[in-house]
Amino acid sequence: MPATSRTRDDKFNERRAELGAATLQTLATLGYARTSLREIAQNSAYSHGVLHYYFTDKVDLILCSVRQYKAVCVTRYDRVTAEAGSYGELLERFCDKMAETLREETAMHRLWYDLRSQAMFEESLRADVQAIDKSLESMIWRVLARFAELAAAPVRVSRDIAYAMFDGVFQHALQKYVAGDQEALGELQRSVALLVRQLIDEPKAVARPRSRAATGARAGTAKSRVSRPD
Repeated sequence: MPATSRTRDDKFNERRAELGAATLQTLATLGYARTSLREIAQNSAYSHGVLHYYFTDKVDLILCSVRQYKAVCVTRYDRVTAEAGSYGELLERFCDKMAETLREETAMHRLWYDLRSQAMFEESLRADVQAIDKSLESMIWRVLARFAELAAAPVRVSRDIAYAMFDGVFQHALQKYVAGDQEALGELQRSVALLVRQLIDEPKAVARPRSRAATGARAGTAKSRVSRPD
C-alpha cells in the first residue's frame, strides 16, 4: 500500500512537472497579473479542468513552472567555468553567456522579475522566491570563485553583495532590451566585465623575456660607454 501510494504521488508530481513546463511560455507571455488558470488554459493545449486538477491556483502553477526553469538556469554557467583555462577566457565567455541568455530567454527573465516583485505583496510567493534567489546567488558566486582561483586573488565583497550587483546590472539591461534598445546587450557585456575586474584583480601579464639581440645590443652600448675615454 505505501509503495502504491508513492507511485501514485510520483506520477502526480511528474504530470505537474510536465504541465508546468508546457505552460511556461504562456506564463512568461502573460505575466503574473494577467494570468489565471482559465487564461492559461485558453492559451495552451490543456483544459481548465486539467490544470485545476493538478494545481490549486495560479500561484501553484506559476511557482511549479518557475522552479523548474530556474533549476536549469542555475547550471548554465557551470560549463563555462569548467572549460575556461584563464581569467581572460572566462571573462569573455561569461560576458557572452550573460548577453545570450538575455537575448534568447527575455520573456522568462521578465516573468522572474515580475514574480519577485509580486512576492513583496503576496506572502504565498515569498518562500519559493527566496529559495530561487538563493540558488541564483550561489550560481554567481561559483563563477566569481572560479575567477578568484584563476587570478589567485580574493573576491572583494561578500556573496550577497556580489549577487546584488550582477542582478541589478542584468535587470537594468533586461528593462532596456524589453523596451527595444538593441544596445543593451553590448552594454550588459561591458558592465559585467567592469564588475568582474572591480571585484577581482585581473592577473598581471607575464613579462616577455628579452630577446637575445636586444639584450646584446644593450650590453654592447653599455660596454662602449665604459670604454669611452674621458
